[in-house]
Amino acid sequence: SPCGFSTAAQQRSTGDECGPEDPHDEPKHPLSDCAFEHKAIKLEEQVRDLTERYRKALADSENVRRRTQKFVEDAKLFGIQSFCRDLVEVADILEKTAESAAEEAEPSNPNPTLKKIYEGLSLIEAKLQSVFAKHGLQKMNPVGGKYDPYDHEIVCHVPAEGMQPGTIALVTQDGYKLHGRTIRHALVGVAVESQE
Repeated sequence: SPCGFSTAAQQRSTGDECGPEDPHDEPKHPLSDCAFEHKAIKLEEQVRDLTERYRKALADSENVRRRTQKFVEDAKLFGIQSFCRDLVEVADILEKTAESAAEEAEPSNPNPTLKKIYEGLSLIEAKLQSVFAKHGLQKMNPVGGKYDPYDHEIVCHVPAEGMQPGTIALVTQDGYKLHGRTIRHALVGVAVESQE
């Protein structure tokens, strides 16, 4: 409602008379009603603004909480990542040593000590892979699969003999994943069409 000033001249022209005969009717102050309305509107706007800010702050704090929780979970899962990288190098040495012992401990060689060494190395290797699996560390087996730059690193190209071009033909170094995250790329040879 519009706010206006009421003057005595306006009251007289409309026929309204305020006088001592009517003591119960006190003159209204339309200016104060208007000021209260404006103040109420401003307060409502402030309440809406503060409510919106509060909702945004709640959403932001929830996002921060979720990110922090994810960070903590990742730290628990991947905190052993650098340790695993070092340990897979030990696994490589153990595997190569076991392969060498296997070649020397063939049935044609009657040396029982080499055979026992090979059996011991095989047991250690199996136990190490079991421990890896227990902690979420898995060796990749990419031979025959498609090349993936996130998991593999190409070290050579091999003529595709009975294989699809682009598939992995050989692995020169095993790759490993920790809970699905690649911690060491597999070094691979990829099959390509032979050009004659």
